[in-house]
Amino acid sequence: MFEYQAPDNLLQDKIILVTGAGDGIGRAAALTYAAYGATVILVGKTTEKLEAVYDEIEASGAPQPAIVPLNLETATEHDYIDLTNILEQEFGRIDGILHNASVLGMRTSLENYDPITWNQVMQVNVNAPFILTQNLLPLLHRSERASIIFTSSGVGRTGRAYWGAYSVSKFATEGMMQVLADELENTSNIRANCINPGATRTQMRAYAYPAENPETVAAPADIMSVYLYLMGDESAEINGKSLDAQSKR
Repeated sequence: MFEYQAPDNLLQDKIILVTGAGDGIGRAAALTYAAYGATVILVGKTTEKLEAVYDEIEASGAPQPAIVPLNLETATEHDYIDLTNILEQEFGRIDGILHNASVLGMRTSLENYDPITWNQVMQVNVNAPFILTQNLLPLLHRSERASIIFTSSGVGRTGRAYWGAYSVSKFATEGMMQVLADELENTSNIRANCINPGATRTQMRAYAYPAENPETVAAPADIMSVYLYLMGDESAEINGKSLDAQSKR
């Protein structure tokens, strides 16, 4: 695992947006960020799941979160503009974004890959993070130190047969992060990095590896150290990097 011991007040007074916050890694990150003092903006397509995370954060005594239902597959430019306007009116700035939401698509050869599914994967995994980041950059610029975290994958660094659009989308994610980080370097208070979660006990993992015993892989809560590190100010000089949440198995 990534080794980092976060101080209790690491994210005190920070405002952090998390996509895919209803379950899996996004849920764990939202709960963790809140526990370390952040006001978390919960973004996802299923309101009931977001409400459950909201209630859990409230019950813990952490800062009151906010819920923003948004389907990244069908969201329009107007939806992103509305989201930005709401956040500007409510908070005035954003200190961090965790682009966690992703879809797997099909596990098949490129020769047999369905183009409609391909476009769906690219929309959620690549286009949505780009448009959301572009719209929120003015709010990030208002932060003293802002962090953008993209979610990568081992198959986004080395292509693997039958991982199709998911693999290609994660290569694109790594590239988008690197381009953005280079543009922000020495010109702003914003940094951009990637996290490769590794094998983690999520619904996506279960779909990709149906025969795997889920108890043999890490739970989302177990890999939060790197998510805290890159979101907190102690990583202020880290920009344009792709970090692993877990040691290679």
